[in-house]
Amino acid sequence: MKIIKFKTNIESEEALTKVASYLDKEESISRWHVDTESKDTLLSVSGTDLDPHRIENVVQQAGYKAEIIRVVGIGGKDL
Repeated sequence: MKIIKFKTNIESEEALTKVASYLDKEESISRWHVDTESKDTLLSVSGTDLDPHRIENVVQQAGYKAEIIRVVGIGGKDL
C-alpha cells in the first residue's frame, strides 16, 4: 500500500464533487481525501499499484491540477 500526496487547485465543494466522480472510478485507489483547509489543498491517495502520473491525469480530466509532492510506503518511509 502506498500513500501519495499531491498539491492541487481543488478549492471549492463544487470542485471536490467533480473530482470525486473521477477518483472514485479509479480502481487502484482504496481511499482518497482532499484537505481544503491546507494552503496547498492537499490530495492524499492510498492504494496498491498506484501510478502517480495516472492520478495526475485523472485529476486533469476533471479539469483541475495535481502535482505530486510525496510518496510514502507501507512503513511510513518516503519511497
